[in-house]
Amino acid sequence: MKIRYNFYFIVSYMLSILPLRVHYVISDILYYILYYLVRYRLRVVRNNLKTSFLEKEGRELHAIEQRYYHFFCDYIVESVKLLTIKKENLKKRMVFKGCELVEAAVKDGQSCAVFLGHYCNWEWITSLPLWITPEAQCGQFYHPLEDKAFDLLFLHIRQRMGSVCIPMAESLRRLTEFRQQQRPVVIGYISDQVPLWTNIHHWCDFLNHDTPVLTGTERIARKMNHAVFYLDVQCIRRGYYEATFKLITREPQLLDEFEVTDRYFQMLEDSIRRAPEYWLWSHNRWKRTHEEFNERFEVINGKVMPKVVKHSVSSVPYTAG
Repeated sequence: MKIRYNFYFIVSYMLSILPLRVHYVISDILYYILYYLVRYRLRVVRNNLKTSFLEKEGRELHAIEQRYYHFFCDYIVESVKLLTIKKENLKKRMVFKGCELVEAAVKDGQSCAVFLGHYCNWEWITSLPLWITPEAQCGQFYHPLEDKAFDLLFLHIRQRMGSVCIPMAESLRRLTEFRQQQRPVVIGYISDQVPLWTNIHHWCDFLNHDTPVLTGTERIARKMNHAVFYLDVQCIRRGYYEATFKLITREPQLLDEFEVTDRYFQMLEDSIRRAPEYWLWSHNRWKRTHEEFNERFEVINGKVMPKVVKHSVSSVPYTAG
């Protein structure tokens, strides 16, 4: 693994030290490769756009599709650049607004849960420690990659600016440790992913789809009594983003179950409809349907369990030979 990691690091580093203007030339070339030659997940993208924007015609959907692939290639090269980009440069390119709302909670000793999506450059959001008081530990939960060497490389990239990456399996334990240390945390959750079948506890109307949603983020926020924010990100121009904190609630325990989740998905949909090309359309977001869930699973005492298929055994009368 060490050899693979060193190889990944050297290749990424050599690419990363190139000026961003060169990265965007590479991005333009990569766009033609992915879109016209490889046609990377084109069927998934087209189906997602068509079923999400029923009011839009083919020409408009085609334009969004092309802009999406342009941005997706920018996202790739910008993520590579994160390995060596200087803090002052990144701070000019990823600007955070509304930080005073987060710092007010931190000043009161309250940790913060920040809901965001796969929208604009979510990797650059790891630069949040450059904007938030050092009294709070910034971080994000993540699912480790199967390729251990690649996972180590991404951990190095994502933690360069002072943020910490916490595996989802260790979420409550690590949050409890920070609480015992009396250190508030500002934790980012990318919560627009597809939950496993057995983790589906709630569905919401999202982009014209009956959508299964992750609810673990809300459960953690309620259990730990975190202030909950939505991070509304906009691309101002190529390579420049603006992320604004919007308060959902500082008292999640007082809201109805799943209300935080529903508010988050409505705010995320508003962001997507404002500029659709910046969401991750190549992700097969709606591969799990409510109909299939009802057919295959049932909820017993709050737990999602596979249905037991009962086979009827027909009795065959015995006939002596």
